[in-house]
Parts: sequence; structure tokens; C-alpha cells
Amino acid sequence: MNSFDFVTSPRILFGVGCLADGIKAAAQFGRKALLVHATSGATLDPIISTLKAEGIKFVEFSVDHEPSVGVVQEMVELARSAGCDFVLAYGGGSVMDAGKATAAMLTNPGDLLDYLEVVGQNKPLTRPAAPCVAVPTTAGTGAEVTRNAVLAVPEKKVKVSLRSNYLLPRLAVVDPQLTVSLPAQVTAYTGLDALTQVIEPYVSIKSNPLVDVICRDGMARSVRSLRKAYSTGADLDARLDLNLTSLYGGLALTNAGLGAVHGFAAPMGGMFDIHHGAVCGILLPAVVRMNITALMERSADNQALLRYVEIARLLTGNPDARARDGADWLAELVSVLKIPRLSDYKIPREDFSSIVEKAQKASSMKANPIMLTAEELTAILDESY
Repeated sequence: MNSFDFVTSPRILFGVGCLADGIKAAAQFGRKALLVHATSGATLDPIISTLKAEGIKFVEFSVDHEPSVGVVQEMVELARSAGCDFVLAYGGGSVMDAGKATAAMLTNPGDLLDYLEVVGQNKPLTRPAAPCVAVPTTAGTGAEVTRNAVLAVPEKKVKVSLRSNYLLPRLAVVDPQLTVSLPAQVTAYTGLDALTQVIEPYVSIKSNPLVDVICRDGMARSVRSLRKAYSTGADLDARLDLNLTSLYGGLALTNAGLGAVHGFAAPMGGMFDIHHGAVCGILLPAVVRMNITALMERSADNQALLRYVEIARLLTGNPDARARDGADWLAELVSVLKIPRLSDYKIPREDFSSIVEKAQKASSMKANPIMLTAEELTAILDESY
């Protein structure tokens, strides 16, 4: 068993209708918030009416797509000039990442690039962030309980992370009621991201018993509810399962890392206009299949092989399922959810070598259960094309 420590947000509120209690709890952080939300998507009525009911003033900033370094700098300037006490991020993963990065830069000196990996100096944050309250309106990234913020650097065509325990939101408010209006396609993309984030940590080289428990439960909930939520968006029980799976995924990746799917997703998201959850869905079956093949060929006594058998049995419901049956089940799920192929996004095959080179350097790749060769990584892209 790996030694481990487990970190997460100081407080998590979860449940249908918990938004009101969450905003009451947020009032402890001050009387004026920077309300960060998406340009389009979830209605703002629930959060605005709740803020007004609690007497919390706010200024708004809308985020379109993945936040860039420049956008975060604009948000910091607005929050300072408006005298905001805390940041309230209401939206999907991009919104929450933008909010977390802004909260960090409100209290830490220097330029944001000083603290970014890959394109910056990767300096550690030295001061606790301003309070950040994260309210997800999708069920995919689990960003409400993660200690990183993914930011786009368009001029370099990459997405990079700001990482620190200081980035953990002070309060996570997960209300499944906020996700019932998600379109079917968004439900599919975010749901596959969440499923990936309870599969990859389970076979990660950094897996631990606490993460194992939530990953197993997350897989079971996703199996029984992802198709239901996709076909019947108003099914609140299904939405609750997906929100909990997403929360589990955020806890799991923070404490056990991810794997090759997310190793690919980071550079591909920077290079192409493609939804993060779509990348996860496209690549997950092929990555699972290739990991199993590589483990059988080069590390047959690796415990991850037994875990892939467990995954297959959880996914299929067949107690006699073999490891590769899990990959087949995932491929069928992706087909049912109408996830496009890489070819549908017109990603040039001649870019595969660049994608693979960048993926090999990605932090998520380091936790994959076995080191995959460039040829194996290319084969994953070929299978997913």
C-alpha cells in the first residue's frame, strides 16, 4: 500500500437545494464578491437571487472558453478596484479555474507567469489565496475540490496549470439541481470527463485506499446514471449521481493523479478547439486497451492489471468479465453518447508526433500505470481517429 496524504477543500456542501445554505456560509468571507460565471450556459437567476437575499454585493465577470493568463489578470484588477472580499465561481471547470487563479493572484505578489508551469517560472505560491467559493453547474471536472487551475496560453498554443494547495476553494457548494438543464451533449462530455477521473486514479501509480473507495463508488454511479441523464436531463437522481462522481473525480485526481487520457488532453486542448470532455471520451477506450496490452507484455505482475479486471466487472456488471471487456464497454458507451472521433475535429495526422511529444511531458502522464512508448501513444491516436 502506498503511503499517502489526502487534501481537499475545508468544507464541502452537497445536496439538492444546498445552494442557499452555501451562500449563507459564504457570507463569512465578506460582503462583496467577484461573481465569475460563463458567458453562456447555466442561468444566473439562482445565484443572483440568493446573493441578494443574503445581502451580499457583487460585481460580475464572464468567462468565455478556457481562461487565459490575460483574462485572469483582468479579473484581478476588477476585484481589487471594486473592493471584493472573496471570489465566487459559478459555472463549469473553466469558470472555477478562473476563479481559483484570481483568488490566488489577489494575495500573491508578482506576475501570474511567475507561478505557471511549462511557460513560466513555476515558482510556488507563498501566501494563502483570497477566499474562493466554487459552485459547479456542470458535473465533470471536480474543479471545486482540486488544487490546480488550468489556463490557456494562446500565443504558445498550450494549456498549463497553476498548482498549489492554496488553490483549494475554501467552500465547495455542489447542488445537483443546477445541472438538470444541461444539454445532452454537454452532459455526455462532462460525464465522460468525470468517469475518466475515477478510472485513471484507480490504476494510477499513486493510488491509495481512500481514493480507491470513492473511485469504485463513482464508477458504479456513472454506470447506472450517465445514460439516464443523457436521455432524460430532468432525472434528478441521475444528476445527483453524476455530480457525486464529478466530486469524487476531483478528490481522486488531487490525491492520486491521472493518466494517459489526461496526458493527451492537456496539449490537445491547447492545440485545437476541442472540448476537454470530448477528448476524454474519444481517447478513454483506446488508452484503457493500450495500457492493458502494455502491462501484459512488459509488467504482467503489475497490480494495475487486476484493477482493470475490477473496472471491467464494475462497468459491465459481469462478475466474470476480463480486463479488455471494460475497454469494449467504454467504446460502446462512447458510441451511444455520440462522441465524435478525432477525425471529426479535422486534427491532422501529421500533428500526431507533436501531440505525442507534448503528451509525454505532461504531468498527468507520470501517474499512468505503465510508461507508454511513443509508438504506443501514436497507436492510441490512430485507434481514436
